[in-house]
Amino acid sequence: MRRSATSTPPPPDAAGKPPRSDMATLKTLIPYLWVYKWRVLLALLCLIGAKLANVGVPVVLKKLVDDMTITPSHPQALLVLPLGALVAYGLLRLSTTVFTELREFLFARVTQRAVRTIALKVFRHLHSLSLRFHLNRQTGGMTRDIERGTRGVGSLISYTLFNILPTLVEITLVLGYLVTHYDIWFSAITFVALVSYIVFTITVTDWRTHFRRTMNDLDSKANTKAIDSLINYETVKYFGNEDYEAKRYDEGLQRYESAAVKSQTSLSLLNTGQSLIIATAVTLILWRATQGVIDGKMTLGDLVLVNAFMIQLYIPLNFLGVIYREIKQSLADMERLFSLLDQNREVADAPDAKALHTQGAQVRFSHVDFSYESKRQILFDVDFTIAAGTTTAVVGHSGSGKSTLSRLLYRFYEVNQGAITIDGQDLRAITQDSLRHAIGIVPQDTVLFNDTIEYNIAYGKPGSSKEDIVAAAKAASIHDFIASLPDGYATMVGERGLKLSGGEKQRVAIARTLLKNPAILIFDEATSALDSKAEQAIQAQLKEIAKHRTTMVIAHRLSTVVDAEQIIVLDHGRIVERGTHQSLLAADGLYAQMWQRQQAKVEEEVE
Repeated sequence: MRRSATSTPPPPDAAGKPPRSDMATLKTLIPYLWVYKWRVLLALLCLIGAKLANVGVPVVLKKLVDDMTITPSHPQALLVLPLGALVAYGLLRLSTTVFTELREFLFARVTQRAVRTIALKVFRHLHSLSLRFHLNRQTGGMTRDIERGTRGVGSLISYTLFNILPTLVEITLVLGYLVTHYDIWFSAITFVALVSYIVFTITVTDWRTHFRRTMNDLDSKANTKAIDSLINYETVKYFGNEDYEAKRYDEGLQRYESAAVKSQTSLSLLNTGQSLIIATAVTLILWRATQGVIDGKMTLGDLVLVNAFMIQLYIPLNFLGVIYREIKQSLADMERLFSLLDQNREVADAPDAKALHTQGAQVRFSHVDFSYESKRQILFDVDFTIAAGTTTAVVGHSGSGKSTLSRLLYRFYEVNQGAITIDGQDLRAITQDSLRHAIGIVPQDTVLFNDTIEYNIAYGKPGSSKEDIVAAAKAASIHDFIASLPDGYATMVGERGLKLSGGEKQRVAIARTLLKNPAILIFDEATSALDSKAEQAIQAQLKEIAKHRTTMVIAHRLSTVVDAEQIIVLDHGRIVERGTHQSLLAADGLYAQMWQRQQAKVEEEVE
């Protein structure tokens, strides 16, 4: 007794999930950096060395000023050259630069390798997702998310380790020096100003982060519309809808403009508040230092030192606000990149999956049920066998489920019930890579890469020799055409192969499949888009390459499948008839009705 059909729900869309927290994004990133932990640790040591040298500069400057100041106890100060202090000053300045550049050198590989590894992982993961995900995706927006996200990885690493951490180290050293050498007011003013600055920056930046997220979303949507319109350039031209497309694109740009203006306004508010806090703190510090000199509690060197400390803190601290905003923006950009990695693989290899081994390549669909959505079942109890080395045709009206069979055979989706086997091996128990290497397809709509003819043929078996590519082209009867072109095999085919005719693209597809030399062939309405003359020429080639291979032909035109050893007739996802062409005509069922209608149409065209 077979169980009732169930369906696998589609994976949740990443866009429908709540935003990842910043901490979750950072946790995802850290393992990519820790691969080079020794480089990271050495870079951090260089960072501390650079900041120690940087803080030492004002201290030496104070000694230099004090040594040069005339006092009752030191009346000959201007006559003595403080050579040691000058040398120390120069060495500390040099050490700051050397340690900083050494840190950059050590960390360059860490940053670039992390960006490369993450980008490659996302790329591989996207290819591992099911066809369902890619049918629902918006290519323009997704590519923009990847671009911004990978750029955000580099920015986050750079800003955090090269700006935020050094500034915090320097602040700690300066506060420590002020606490141990001067009265509590200096460290108290500095500390209060720092806390006020950080709290204000974080509060306002967090408030305005949603503007950035809105800008990202609107930017992706506008880019999606633009790319979709350009890909469908011919359709736009057919209907004269250039102005309509421009208006749609401009609507997206207009919303982006509004969000960008709000973002800039909030940025101005943030900058003004930060400057007010810094200006107040510096003024109070200098007031205390000046008063200390007047009271005789501090020297001119102390005044110079405190002022130098404030300048050293003011510049990076003022920049810290910008950096924090950039970090928040980078995290927002990375959020969408890592959300792509969160997409679950609907179809995954079993932990103990083995490679497919074919011995004739018999294909069996055993009581298969399938539905793309739970409310709409596509296939019902589909059960048939394609004997090794034979051709089985699948015919039926549009929407009967014919092309779904090829998608299931490629395992783009999992069956809900039943099983599909090749030489007795369940597709769910073998690796997807070995399965797809054993199958070749000539689809109805051949999509080519925007590259050369040679590249597109060689795609069937990357790394093939030029001789093998030419041999496949000759077998597909397209070599003479290619040779007649000015650039021959180096001819560019254009976006999606638009520079070639339908028949030429189909022959390239045939050559590509021949080069792959698969054990199983699928012809998915491979000639339905061609005229009668082109169809006859290509049909002969298809029959030739199908010899001695297990072949499934999905066809609309019945005249192309009359020689098949077995014909399966699908109607609303169910097998209603099966047999040879002659036996099905004799049965006078659905197949015979379809045949009569198509023959009558051919006779009308002849007349």
